[in-house]
Amino acid sequence: MTLVKVNNNLGRSLDGMLKEIFNEFPSTVSKTFREDAVNFHPVNIAEKTASYQIELAAPGFNKTDFNIKLDGNILNISTVPGEEKKELTDKIIRREFTRKAVKRNFTIDDKIDAENITATYENGILTIVLSKKEIVNSGAKTISIV
Repeated sequence: MTLVKVNNNLGRSLDGMLKEIFNEFPSTVSKTFREDAVNFHPVNIAEKTASYQIELAAPGFNKTDFNIKLDGNILNISTVPGEEKKELTDKIIRREFTRKAVKRNFTIDDKIDAENITATYENGILTIVLSKKEIVNSGAKTISIV
């Protein structure tokens, strides 16, 4: 009598294929996409009674490095880091600190007063205050029938 073992590779190969896809995913994605995902600068957006406040975490910059522009209803926040010029007296073994370019865009609606947008940069946090427009409530109006 000959013993024949059934080779059921369908279940294992599907499982192996899924593991391979998810384990190899970072290396299969293009470098540009990975760099954009890594360099994504996080923001906090808060609504206050008279304004909206955007806080963008971007440590290591000077306030003159930022370009903030309102183009139509798009608020563009960007910076291109300059070359850091440091006189190195020590031998660098590992260097992980870098300043990557910041680029974020936000759509602004009609509730924002475009003339009263202010920005400050302190302790690595860029804070942009978007003032709300005052809503003029004309009150109740009686309409007479003619």
